[in-house]
Order: sequence, then structure tokens, then C-alpha cells
Amino acid sequence: MSQLIETCKNLKKAAQTLAIADTKAKNEALRQVALSLKKNEGNILEENKKDVESAIASGMKESLIDRLRLDSNRINDMVEGIYSIIELKDPVWKSNDVWTLENGLMISKMTVPIGVIGIIYESRPNVTIDAFSLTLKSGNCILLRGSSTAIHSNRALVTAVKEGLRNSSITEDVIGFIDDVDRALVKEMLTMNQYIDLIIPRGGDELIQFVVKHATVPTIETGVGNCHVYVDESGDIEKAINIIENAKTQRAGVCNACETILVHKNIADTILPKLSDRISDRVELRGCEKSRSIVSMNEAVETDWAVEYLDFILAVRVVNSIDEAIEHVNKYGTKHSEAIVTENLNNANRFSREVDAAAVYVNASTRFTDGSQFGFGAEMGISTQKMHARGPMGLNELVTIKYTIMGNGQIRE
Repeated sequence: MSQLIETCKNLKKAAQTLAIADTKAKNEALRQVALSLKKNEGNILEENKKDVESAIASGMKESLIDRLRLDSNRINDMVEGIYSIIELKDPVWKSNDVWTLENGLMISKMTVPIGVIGIIYESRPNVTIDAFSLTLKSGNCILLRGSSTAIHSNRALVTAVKEGLRNSSITEDVIGFIDDVDRALVKEMLTMNQYIDLIIPRGGDELIQFVVKHATVPTIETGVGNCHVYVDESGDIEKAINIIENAKTQRAGVCNACETILVHKNIADTILPKLSDRISDRVELRGCEKSRSIVSMNEAVETDWAVEYLDFILAVRVVNSIDEAIEHVNKYGTKHSEAIVTENLNNANRFSREVDAAAVYVNASTRFTDGSQFGFGAEMGISTQKMHARGPMGLNELVTIKYTIMGNGQIRE
């Protein structure tokens, strides 16, 4: 029997007891894991240092190294995220929908855990803790498969999690970790319908498409973010520049960073020089012909409109109308996060209703599309699909439905 099958069997067995665990037991387990993370912080940072050094040696770009790197503040963020999840309501075995039929049958629509969730993710070791914490609180077991670039970090984090669980009443078998970088194991994981109930890929387009192509286990697509900010004719210039700067530069290597800006032709002459003065020392601008006639920047080609750069590069296009902006976003966007800067309520409403995306912002940065920012404590990923879950996936997106029907001897005629 392979180690992966053994791990999955343990997860499946643990899922049966975790599904009926009470809130107090789950919260205490999370608290013990938080304590263990702080206790093992030194070892976690030492192991993370190995991954960062390897990434630097391999030539990984700095924006992606930033996603990989851990420090004391980021460990503290993980711990605070766990405590935030502890404070959230338990989503299991809840119902806001109960009704009685004419024949006396009382039907309740109840929330229950999904079971065993597998997550395949790249680089970011904080996902290890976010995914574990959310699945535990929602009564699910988790199988983790991180990338080879974060293998030392993830190994240390999982070790700390298991140590914490051993100090609680929840078995450490609720978390499984594929401690092997062989990609063949990913293919095997994707077809383990007998043990795994849901797969969530979290990373770049190549990873997500690989999972979608090979998985027989149900999947939820997350992550790829070709996000836009459209500055409307009525948009406040200073507000727009601040939003664009934040959306592009606060963290460039994340899926909710802005990759393209669209500017109405009537304000392009005003905003583009000011924007260039603000960010061109940090960000490479690639513009359409009209943009380049206003400000010196590199030429944008057709592929630039469809790229998730994950880097300090920003595509710039001047549009003739809000209709053209909406058309551009719906053509090139990835249904992740889109923003409009406007003082026109009608245009704000049009953009919000007509743009096809999981999150649409009016006069705010796309960087807020994040489970912790939405009040979810953390997230499993940001779903860009339209089925079951869309946007940041928190506790309420990690449960499914069970109907319970109470009768008194009724039979169907």
C-alpha cells in the first residue's frame, strides 16, 4: 500500500469523527495549534530560509520570493488568523430553512462538512495554516500538497500543527501532507475519488489547468487574477492614483493585484502624467498607442491585455467609453476582481452589474479580495467559478447540504 493511500484512509476515517466534533473541541485544537506555531517559530523560520535561498539561487523573481518568505510578523499573522477563526461561528449543522408539508413531514436543510478536501498550492506557506484552520473549524479533513519551492517550510508547519493537535482531543490524522515533490503523486491524488471529496487548486494558470484536465475528483478553480481598474470620466484623479498605486504595488505577486488600468479618454491627459510620476520608478508601464502619445512608456501588445504579470508591470489602455471598458474587462479578465473609480452613480451601478467577476469594487483597491479582509479569518482560495462558491472561500463555503425529514409514519401514495 502506498503512503498516499494510507494517508487518505486515515483522513477518511478521521473525517467521520471530526464531522460530529463539537465546537469547543475544534476551537481548543485550533488554540493548541496556534501555541505550537509560536513555540516552533524558530525552526519554521530556519526551514523557510532554506526554501528562500533555493528560490534566489534558481532566479525566481522577487515578487514571488516575497510570497514564499516568512518572518516573525507573518508567523504572528498566521496565529492571529487562527484566533480569528476560533471566534467565528461554527458553520456545521445549522439551518435557516425549515418547513412542513401538508402531509406533516418536517424538512430541515442542514449544513454538514464536505469530508476530505485536497488542496494543491504553490509557494505560499501561509496557505498550509489557512487551509488547515478553515477545514478543521468546518469539520473537514485536509490533504495538503504544496510546491517543491516551499517543501521545507510546509514540512515544518505541518509538524507544528500535528504537535498542537496531540495536545487536544482531535486526532492528528485530520491533516495529511504529501511530503514528496514527485508530480506523479499529484496525478494520483486527483483521481482518488474513493477518499477525497473535493480538490482545490490554488496557484497559477498552469497549475489550475493541469488539475482541471486530470482530476476526476470534483474541483473548484481558484486564483488566476488578471484584475483591472477602470478610471471613469467622472473619477476623482487623486483617489484613482492612490487606488492604482495600492492595487499594483502593495504586493505585486498576488492574484488580487491590478494588472491593467483602463482610463477614459477625457481624463487621460490629466491622470496618466500624474500616475507615471507616482509609480514609474517602481512599475514598468506598457501602453496602447494613445497612452504612449501622452506619457513615455513601453508598447503594449495584444498578449499584455490577458497576462497575470505577478510582477511590477502594468498595462495601460485609453478607452472611449464605459461600454468599451466593460467590454475589455469581460473579454480579457479572469472573473476575479475588478474596480471602477467614478463619481457617477449610474456608471458605478452599470459596472457592478455588467462586469462578470467574483468581486467588483467601486472606488476601492482590488487588494481587498481576501478572506481575512472580508472577515472570514482566512481563505481556502478565491473561487472564480459560478457554482457553489465564488470569491474568497471561508467557513461557509466549506460545508454542503443534508436534508433531514421528520415524519410520523407517512408513506407516499
